Amino acid sequence: MDMKALKDCNLLVVSERYPHIKDPISSSFLKNQVDCLRDYVKKVYVISLAPYVPGFLSRFAFMEGRGRWDGYAEDYKYDNVEVYFARPWALPFDFSRRRRGDEGLRSARRVIEKNKLEYDLIHAHFTYSAGYVGAKLKEASGKGLILTVHEDRNWLMNEIASKDEKLLFTWRSCDRIIRVNKADLDMFKAINIDPSRLVHIPNGFSSSQFHSISKKEAREKLNIPEDKPVLLNLAALEPYKGQEYLIRAMKTVTERQKDAVLYIVGKGSLRGYLQSLIDECGLQERVILAGGDKPPEEIALWMNSCDIFVLPSISESFGIVQLEAMACGKPVVATRNGGSEEIIVDDGLGMLVEPANSNALTEALLRALERDWDSMEIMDYASGFSWESIAEKIAGVYGEVICRVC
Repeated sequence: MDMKALKDCNLLVVSERYPHIKDPISSSFLKNQVDCLRDYVKKVYVISLAPYVPGFLSRFAFMEGRGRWDGYAEDYKYDNVEVYFARPWALPFDFSRRRRGDEGLRSARRVIEKNKLEYDLIHAHFTYSAGYVGAKLKEASGKGLILTVHEDRNWLMNEIASKDEKLLFTWRSCDRIIRVNKADLDMFKAINIDPSRLVHIPNGFSSSQFHSISKKEAREKLNIPEDKPVLLNLAALEPYKGQEYLIRAMKTVTERQKDAVLYIVGKGSLRGYLQSLIDECGLQERVILAGGDKPPEEIALWMNSCDIFVLPSISESFGIVQLEAMACGKPVVATRNGGSEEIIVDDGLGMLVEPANSNALTEALLRALERDWDSMEIMDYASGFSWESIAEKIAGVYGEVICRVC
């Protein structure tokens, strides 16, 4: 690998989302990654394919759970990073969604031409539409292309099974495909991707944001009772995140752990349904939907306030929130969802159960609440997944690709 040559490179990052002043949460993990990678290159240009929806349609197109309208996002710069919001045209109809890749490409090219961006390497995140845009830019420029596949396992399986021409073109155009969990690399055999182009590099967490502070201090700031066992789930309120099974499990948990409380932090299309389920189970005082769009500093407080972090997802690619909780010294109860198995690798870190199984989740939560956990051991394990450590591995891939295309 040629790390010296990399220091003279301009990196183009293509993503679906990127944080901005009015929405600091969207893909904040990606900004954390960029903030570490920027030390390895001369300059980073980020093009976010945030959709533009006409104002009179936006409230119909992006109701809760169906997306987010980022038409208000403004370009900005910091250090050696320049962030541009491409604003591809989007309408709330299937034909428009099918054309996301081509619309994204046109809008990305406009950004590149208008701002006279010169880049040496492309790193795209998610196969479609950012990966497709990256592949078309590579086709025109001859620059190296790295794609990180963040899709959860079921999503990726469906993509590969579809044999969609745009997806196949994207994957076959890549100099390297980074998959955030190792087990799923074998899926690419079905579409004859050269194994030498496949790399496993997990996601990471921000060590400056997530670290241990006093549980008492965190609970005081969040106005959470100090003397109760607290379970925490932080995720989108969507079917694949499995909160329905967690709420049903809590009905039995609270019968045996009289003071246990579950906080669910997040927003999404299932909020109304989940609240109805809480009411139906008589858990209004024991399961609290605490809302979403929390600022980063508050998310860290939630992690430090809990006794057990819970991720009951049906499908995941990796699950960064688990590492964020572990960095605060918290054990994790999760499902075998495709990602958690590669994080919870021994029983000193947490427990794994089958997905969509409330009974198994109940028993695991009760055992976890009764056990004494070694917080220092958990934090020490999590430290190996800091973005600083992960960025070094990604930069190594950049160096290999620079050698290959030069």
